[in-house]
Amino acid sequence: MFYGHPLQFGTFLTPSNADPATPVRLAQLSEELGYDLVTFQDHPYQPRFLDTWTLLSWVAARTERIHVSGNVLNLPLRPPAVLARAAASLDLLSGGRFELGLGAGGFWDAIGAMGGRTLTAGQSVDALSEAIDVIRAIWNVDDRSVLRQGGEFYRLDGAKRGPAPAHDIPIMLGAYKPRMLRLTGRKADGWLPSLARLGPGDFQRASVIIDQAATDAGRDPRAIRRLVNISGRFTPAGGGFLEGPSRQWAEDLLPYVLQDGVGTFIVMGDDPAVLERFAAEVAPALRAAVAREHPGTPGRRRRRRRLLTMDGKCLAKPAFGVLSDRTPGTAGRHRPCLLGGSGERESLLQ
Repeated sequence: MFYGHPLQFGTFLTPSNADPATPVRLAQLSEELGYDLVTFQDHPYQPRFLDTWTLLSWVAARTERIHVSGNVLNLPLRPPAVLARAAASLDLLSGGRFELGLGAGGFWDAIGAMGGRTLTAGQSVDALSEAIDVIRAIWNVDDRSVLRQGGEFYRLDGAKRGPAPAHDIPIMLGAYKPRMLRLTGRKADGWLPSLARLGPGDFQRASVIIDQAATDAGRDPRAIRRLVNISGRFTPAGGGFLEGPSRQWAEDLLPYVLQDGVGTFIVMGDDPAVLERFAAEVAPALRAAVAREHPGTPGRRRRRRRLLTMDGKCLAKPAFGVLSDRTPGTAGRHRPCLLGGSGERESLLQ
């Protein structure tokens, strides 16, 4: 089913602290290339990673347009009332560019070693459900009542509300199992799985569960954006799923938009060449194909911006309208060339 969301694209970067400047620069490159969203995994018990919340704040301060999110934030080590205020604060400081990706938790031994409460799978889903209520209650400054919430995992007893975020922050859940999928349908604004973790038909079956749960809760299933993390390899000849030239990538991904309602593709990996090629060739081809099938679908207008390579060289062409002839092993050396016109863009899927 096509849900009518404007098609968006993001990146999923590693928050490595080996060179702290690298994930920041890749986030800036993501913005320059025209991506809508930059995301980072969140494993607070991993000493090889920068703290994700600190990194999100730093990236938001070093960019202008792109939205930022955890993919997904580790709830058991981030108390929801504090997280709600931190999220609203970052949203205010960034001009409404924060999105809240949440996970129920995993790697419970590591979480316990950091002082977090270890939970069963079922308890973690219940805790996440309570946390969503806490977060939304903190954000709801229009409600003047005393904020009290009694839960098994998270309680509020007279907490002050606010601040309100700059925009309605969407809450997106990383969900795979039926209970998490039903929670997504009941309470979330988005569903954020990784395609590599799903077998054939799993995405479609999970989407049915989400839609039914949304309907049972009196919600419109179309209000829940489908975001998906993707990974693959660009190769001259076609191979398996997302292994081949740009045209094949676009053809592989298009059914997920038209038949399964995906509104956001998030490219996993830290290779600038992959991020550049996807932005230059796959993203515009997908947008053109969706526009042909659904001419009334709202799009996003973008400012013309300079594009910067990882070493700071300029590509003075508009985002999602540049083809780069990067040769493997020649990082930073580009000869930008404009896509000819709408006909040339569309030819990628004709």
